[in-house]
Amino acid sequence: MIVINNKNNYRAILIVSFIAINILVLFAISEILGYLNSGADRSSMLHLEKETSNTYLPKVTWETLKNQGRPMENQTIQKIERHYLFSYVIKNNALKNNVNDGIDDYFTESSRKQLEQIIAYNKAKKISIHSTTIEHHPSLNFYSEDGQQVVFTDKNVVEFQNIYQDNKLITSVRDTANYKVLMLLEDGFWRIRHYVRMQKEKSLVAVELNKKIYTVKENEILKNGVPYIIKGINYYPKNSAWDMFGNKFNRDTIAADFDIITKAKLNTIRIFVPYEEFGKAEISQEKLDKLKIVLDLAEEKKLAVIVTLFDFYGDYAPESWTLTHRHAEKIVTTFKDCKSIIAWDIKNEPDLDFESRGEQNIKPWLEEMIATVKKFDPNHLVTIGYSNIVSGEILKDKVDFISYHYYEDISLFEDKLVVLEKVTKKPLVMQEFGLSSNRGLWSWFGNSKEDQADYHKQMQSIFKKRQLAFVSWTLYDFPKVPDKVAGKWPWIKNKQKQFGFIDSEGKNKPSFLYINY
Repeated sequence: MIVINNKNNYRAILIVSFIAINILVLFAISEILGYLNSGADRSSMLHLEKETSNTYLPKVTWETLKNQGRPMENQTIQKIERHYLFSYVIKNNALKNNVNDGIDDYFTESSRKQLEQIIAYNKAKKISIHSTTIEHHPSLNFYSEDGQQVVFTDKNVVEFQNIYQDNKLITSVRDTANYKVLMLLEDGFWRIRHYVRMQKEKSLVAVELNKKIYTVKENEILKNGVPYIIKGINYYPKNSAWDMFGNKFNRDTIAADFDIITKAKLNTIRIFVPYEEFGKAEISQEKLDKLKIVLDLAEEKKLAVIVTLFDFYGDYAPESWTLTHRHAEKIVTTFKDCKSIIAWDIKNEPDLDFESRGEQNIKPWLEEMIATVKKFDPNHLVTIGYSNIVSGEILKDKVDFISYHYYEDISLFEDKLVVLEKVTKKPLVMQEFGLSSNRGLWSWFGNSKEDQADYHKQMQSIFKKRQLAFVSWTLYDFPKVPDKVAGKWPWIKNKQKQFGFIDSEGKNKPSFLYINY
C-alpha cells in the first residue's frame, strides 16, 4: 500500500513539473514574438526622450497646417514634430562623435547614405562638428490620404556649428537656412526620406510700436529722450545674499532697502536671476512672481533695474543652447513691457569662464543670446557685465552699452578707461567696483572701514569729474556667503562678506557718506 502511494506521488510531481515547464516555455516564446512584432521602442533604447527634454528644446512654430487632402490630426503633427527633432539629436550626435548610432531609426536608406559618407570622411580627417539648431518654422505642404507621407518646408532654421580638427577649433558658423523635408511613416515611426536645403527668401520684418523708455544715442543713455546717468548699486537683501528669490524672500524687507537706496539719491539697482534656481528651461512661476514683486517695487520707488540673467550658469556647449533660449524667452517675454527695467545683462563675468569652458563656446553663445533677448523683447537695452575693463571690447558692437567691473588700483583706472573709450562710442557703465573692509582675525593686512571710505571718496570724485555711470558693490555686508560664491576658506569668505556700505547689524559704515556724489 505504501509502495502504491509513493508511485502516485512521483507521477503527480512529474505531471506538475511538465506542465510548469511548458507554461514557462510558452510564456518566453510569447514575449519574444511580442518584442519582434512590436519592435524596440527607439526612444527608450536610445534614451532620446530624456536626452531631448534635458538638452534639446529648439523653438518650433508651425506657420500653417492647412492641407487640401487629408486633414492633419493634432496627435499626428505632435508625433511628426517629435520624431523630426529626434532626427536632429541623432544627426548632431553622429557628427560630433562620428558614429552611426540611431541613424537607421530616423533616416530611410536613401537619406542616410549621404550622412554616413560625411561621417566616414570626417572620421578619416579627424573632424568633429558640434552643432545645434535654435528655432524652426515649419509649414505643412502635403499630407497623403493614407497618412504615410508628409512634406513640409522648415524656414528660417537658425543653426550653429563649432568645427574641430584634431580637437582644435577651426571655425564657428552661424547660419539661417530653409529646408524641404519629406518624411515617411514606417513601423509606426516617421523617418526622414529627403532633406533638401532651399534658396533663402527675403523675409518681411514686422514693425513694432516703439515702447522704449530707455534708449541710447551715441555715448549716452537716455530716459524718455533725456540723458540718464546711472548711479546705482548691486543689490541683495542682507540675510539672503545670492539667494534673493529663495525662502527668505520678503516684500517689506526689499521695500525698506529700496527706500534706503532712493534716499541716498541713487537711481538704479542691479539684481541677479540664477539659472538653475529659476528652473532652467522650465521657469518656476513662483520665481517669476517674486521677480515681478521686485520690479514693481522698483517702479514704485522710481528705481531703474539692470536684470542680470544666467547667474551661476557655466555650460555654453552648443548642445545645451536651446535650454538657455527657452529660459531667456520665458523671462524676457514676461517682462518685456516692464517700465522699471533699463537693461538685460546677459551674463555676469562670462569672460572668467573662457579658459575652463572654451572661449569658442562662450562668445557665440553670448552673441546668440543677445539676438534672442532682443528678438523677444525689443523694448529694453542689452549689455554684458565683464569682469574687467579690458574685456569690455568683447562684442562691443552687439550690446547697447558696455559694462565692466573694476577692482584694480584706482591710480590706473582713468588711463585704462581712455583706452576703452578710444575703441567704442557706446555708453560705458562701471557695473561693479568696491573695497572690502575685511581687516581682522582672518586678514590682518586687509583694509579697514576707513580705508574703504577713502576708496569710495576717491572713486566718486572721478565719477563726478567725468560724469561717469556707476553701480557699486554692494549695499550690505553679509552675515553669510554661500560656498558656491567664495569657497570654504574663511579668509576669502570674510573678504566677500564686507564690501557693503551698511554693516551686518544695519549700521551705516563710514563709506556710506560716499555712496554717491
